[in-house]
Amino acid sequence: MGALPVVPKPGPVVELPDYLPARMVNEFVYCPRLFFYEWVEGLFRESADTVEGKVQHQRVDAKATALAPAAQAVDGIHARSVTLGSETLRVIAKIDLVEAAGAVVTPVDYKHGRPRETPDGLEVWPADRAQLAVQCIVLREAGYECSEGIAYYVKTKQRVRVAFDEGAIEETRRAIEAAWDVARAGVIPPPLEDSPKCPGCSLVGICLPDETNALAGVDGGPVQLSLFGAVEAARKPPGSEVRPLITPRDEQRPLYLNSQGLRMGKSGEVLQVRDKDQLVQEVRLRETCQVNLMGNVQVTTQAIQALCEAGTPVCYFSQGGWFYGVTTGINSKNIFLRQTQFRLADREWFALQLARTLVVGKIRNQRTLLQRNHVEPPGQALVGLRQMAEQAERASNAAELLGIEGNAARIYFSNFAGMLKRDDEGEPAAAAPFTFDFAGRNRRPPRDPVNALLSLAYSLLSKDLTITCYAVGFDPFLGFYHQPRFARPALALDLMEPFRPLIADSAVLSAVNTRMVTPKDFVQAGPGVALTPNGRKAFFRAYELRMDTLVTHPLFEYRVSYRRLLEIQARLLARYLGGEISEYPVFVTR
Repeated sequence: MGALPVVPKPGPVVELPDYLPARMVNEFVYCPRLFFYEWVEGLFRESADTVEGKVQHQRVDAKATALAPAAQAVDGIHARSVTLGSETLRVIAKIDLVEAAGAVVTPVDYKHGRPRETPDGLEVWPADRAQLAVQCIVLREAGYECSEGIAYYVKTKQRVRVAFDEGAIEETRRAIEAAWDVARAGVIPPPLEDSPKCPGCSLVGICLPDETNALAGVDGGPVQLSLFGAVEAARKPPGSEVRPLITPRDEQRPLYLNSQGLRMGKSGEVLQVRDKDQLVQEVRLRETCQVNLMGNVQVTTQAIQALCEAGTPVCYFSQGGWFYGVTTGINSKNIFLRQTQFRLADREWFALQLARTLVVGKIRNQRTLLQRNHVEPPGQALVGLRQMAEQAERASNAAELLGIEGNAARIYFSNFAGMLKRDDEGEPAAAAPFTFDFAGRNRRPPRDPVNALLSLAYSLLSKDLTITCYAVGFDPFLGFYHQPRFARPALALDLMEPFRPLIADSAVLSAVNTRMVTPKDFVQAGPGVALTPNGRKAFFRAYELRMDTLVTHPLFEYRVSYRRLLEIQARLLARYLGGEISEYPVFVTR
């Protein structure tokens, strides 16, 4: 498929706070893109370093003392946790410690890491120097004499001084003005290239610097000179190596509450699950990435508040597995991405291009699954799916694309039974009232065990991608291929298309073929067939095992779990909508 045209992202009208914090000047000098994420888009993600730094500053803030007037000459420690602002530059600084020697004051800033080592000795890092310079500026405007600052690096317990002449102050003023200009423009700066800063950044999984640069593919791009002497290249040449900056798996795990009548509460940082008055399970809040409630399960207000504060979504299903909705905290503040999403969803040409990409990816992955798992891959079906993928690339409108997708689904599901290993022959009818026969796709309600498993798998995958959309900043209910419908997460379903065969269908095949789920795990429910509680529990395990499976990304050549991959693909879609990359790289397995 040819490259799609870059969609330029016009700068939105941004209403900014009255003052720019000195800490954000630090972030801007360190990485303008990080500054934009944190201050303009309001994105932040904790890491071990940020948590430790926060604890250290809490200790300083707990001993806050007032700053005496500039006219009073005081020696020694002058004040702690002092907040001052500059009206001329519209900056504000919270100074950890102010030391005084007569009429001269010196700001001291506590830093979590280590000082910069050079052949001439220890130095303050450029970004830390900028933050101290802002503190010097606001102290001078308040009437104090200030000619130097001190950075106290906690890891090495070392104080490093930095002098501020007029050249350094002017350099800081330019940095402040540049930060305001970037924020007002509303256009995110490009990522750094091969920077040693990226691996330790808490937002690397959001920024995707190497991935974005590799897909942008601007060979020999311009060199971006950052302030205070830091030099970073703006773009990564095509085909260059992408560092595996993202951890392969998420350490947190989903929690499924499947038994009817359970009640979940909270005690400290622990979620407690009770059956009536009996405690049946305890799970640490920080080890849980989502909570899934199946049917009649109660949750206390305290637990919901703690989960919202932690950014852990609570997902609601019917007892049969129908995904109802999700409760989540206000964790995504990226209104600009949603503005772009709504604008481009109304452009028919753009929606069709993206829809073609998603459908082609789905059909190719269906073909790959048949090749890998069918007892005797039918040549006619493989040829038919290849032809459907080629036709989807050329579809002239959404209705034609929908018809092509339907034809591909008919070919695929007519051969789905060949991927199932039947071990239920010979069992007494009373012991196994159902079999894993599969004659075609049916739903609402599913009328056989395999379709019941497929419906539950698609419901779980839809839930996971709805959560991912919220996490990235999308509105999950406005898609490009699936049309808006009340209570349907259309964008989540869009992103889901290429992953249906790779995650949902594969989980079903694994559950049946390894006998994690057996015919005894199903019951007749009116005209449909449903899983028993034990059957659902077994399938949740099969699904999560699939989500935890490591897969090699065909473009970046690093290995990540499918759960990580969902977020990566959603963030790449955000890059595409924002015009940072010219084509959405749909995930197609080899």
